[in-house]
Amino acid sequence: MARTASNMLPLGTVATEFNLLDTTTEKMTALHSIKGDSGTVVMFICNHCPFVKHIEEELARLGEEYISRGVSFVAVSSNDVDNYPDD
Repeated sequence: MARTASNMLPLGTVATEFNLLDTTTEKMTALHSIKGDSGTVVMFICNHCPFVKHIEEELARLGEEYISRGVSFVAVSSNDVDNYPDD
């Protein structure tokens, strides 16, 4: 896997409104409909990535802990569904 420098925006940057397909429901989902009262964590991940697999249990634990505190979580996978159907 290639090492790629992060181009992360500063924490607290206000996200631009977006609409993406929720592949679990086959419906479009807008940022404003999933925003948490205390914040929203947007992750760009994929199911087959070894780094994601390594931290998936901790991501689930964080979600369980922080959703009750008003923080929502959304994971975006931009992979090709034909080549990576599990994503």
